[in-house]
Amino acid sequence: QVQLVESGGGLVQPGGSLRLSCTASGSIFVINDMAWYRQTPGKQRELVARINGGGEINYAGSVKGRFTISRDNAKNTVYLQMNSLKPEDTAVYYCRTDLYNSDYVLEGYWGQGTQVTVSS
Repeated sequence: QVQLVESGGGLVQPGGSLRLSCTASGSIFVINDMAWYRQTPGKQRELVARINGGGEINYAGSVKGRFTISRDNAKNTVYLQMNSLKPEDTAVYYCRTDLYNSDYVLEGYWGQGTQVTVSS
């Protein structure tokens, strides 16, 4: 079993910054993709940013140039640095990881979600 623990959400004014963290623990052999998604009420969960095991990165167009995803493989942790935040960035942010567990089975896991609210 694998657990994902997120932290770093909160309330911030427009133009401000937040940094989200997500750490995976448990029966992990190797982590492939790590990603951040977000969801607002009544809408589908959408990809914000993804980083694969080789370090390749994809961003949603709406966050490109403002958000930065990174990972620390030694800590099984992915980060999302969010700058120049806008009210439309308000959402619950979810961490996602796809990994091979200790039995060499590919599995996907979601974090519990962390609320980000951008408001004056």
